[in-house]
Amino acid sequence: MQHGFSSRLGFILVSAGCAIGLGNVWRFPYITGKYGGATFVLFYLLFLIILGLPIVLCEFAVGRGSRMSVAGSFDVLEPKGTKWHVYKYVAIAGNTLLMMFYTTISGWMVYYFLQMIKGTFNGLNASSIGDVFTTLLADPVTMIGCMVFTVVACFCVCLMGIQKGVERITKVMMVLLIILMVVLAVNSLLLPNASKGLEYYLLPDWNRFKAHGVSEAIFAAMGQAFFTLSIGQGSLAVFGSYIGKQKSLLGEALWIIALDTFVAFMSGLIIFPACFSYGVDPGSGPNLLFISLPNVFAHMPLGQFWGALFFIFMIFASFSTVIAIFENLTTCFSELFGARRGKVIAILIPTIILLSLPCVLGFNVWSWIHPLGGNSGILDLEDFIISDNVLPLGSLVYLTFCTTKLGWGWDNFYKEVNTGSGMIFPGWSKAYMTYGLPFIILYIFFSGYYGMFFK
Repeated sequence: MQHGFSSRLGFILVSAGCAIGLGNVWRFPYITGKYGGATFVLFYLLFLIILGLPIVLCEFAVGRGSRMSVAGSFDVLEPKGTKWHVYKYVAIAGNTLLMMFYTTISGWMVYYFLQMIKGTFNGLNASSIGDVFTTLLADPVTMIGCMVFTVVACFCVCLMGIQKGVERITKVMMVLLIILMVVLAVNSLLLPNASKGLEYYLLPDWNRFKAHGVSEAIFAAMGQAFFTLSIGQGSLAVFGSYIGKQKSLLGEALWIIALDTFVAFMSGLIIFPACFSYGVDPGSGPNLLFISLPNVFAHMPLGQFWGALFFIFMIFASFSTVIAIFENLTTCFSELFGARRGKVIAILIPTIILLSLPCVLGFNVWSWIHPLGGNSGILDLEDFIISDNVLPLGSLVYLTFCTTKLGWGWDNFYKEVNTGSGMIFPGWSKAYMTYGLPFIILYIFFSGYYGMFFK
């Protein structure tokens, strides 16, 4: 039995912190702009409910029903003689692999915050601002330093425990994150020509939606809704194991999805008006965060101040995810080996640092390695394994486990989801979750491979 959260708010904010990450702040705005603004958002919200919500409920139900992380939950709930528990090794490997590149990217946020504080971007032209990022990628020592800081800082939060560390720190970060988003959004909306950015972002544009092909745009909305919550590898299940049975799980899951969507939506309100005010391409992809936006701040009144606030906000968004995954890994290994939290963390810190080195070196010393062809790097391979394999197939495992007699079964799942007061998950969803949703997940899985190797 795990020590639980001190409050329902703590559970919601920590679980939301696990889901909220760089994909909300960076990827959501630029693919929204690319695929038609509000038209894309409507499809995204639809898929968030019909795809993301049921699988979030599966993870929460398995976690709360077993009172264990993914390391022990299937062992507790699976029918005797079945092998569902084998998936725990895939899930633990997936969480570890995610941290092998996410800590590096989070370290970039720390670096950019420090550069904003120092005033590095003041007076630089667009080319020189781009050189800052290029120089960072070519410097393994600086990248390793930022990555190590991220790993140590976030594990120190976990070392303090679920209530005193993870819950308390994440609650503060999430509240500050929301406050910073509102402040930054108001500032962006007051910039010259901000209205053009709002039109680009919020007005439905069917022509832009179908410019790349309607099926591609719909798949992009489906994929963003699916992957934004990081479902399928037990990241949320561990927090389900900490929550009490006073409340049914549907309301809790909807709160988390609402917070996740709020952060993504507000990111667009920050980024699009600023881009249009200063003539920056909002669809510039990976360059948006590290080249285009610093260029905006470099020319904005009080840009150094607003840039520093923006990258603090980015640190909170990324660190909340890192802390949540580290907590999951800590709990998993504690359950597997019956070891104390401190001992597990003492082993995990150097392990994660060593495993993160290939991602760092893939941008410089090992930049000649192109595992997926073209200009791909080690980070691309790691991301591909997680995003296109572990998450969809893991979600299929949770879904099948919760809906069929081969696993925990629908009756047990349905009872757990609806235990406690609050919103009731409808019984008619059984057919959709048993037959329709697995088909959609498999479509996402095979489309990922098709997009990777045949387009």
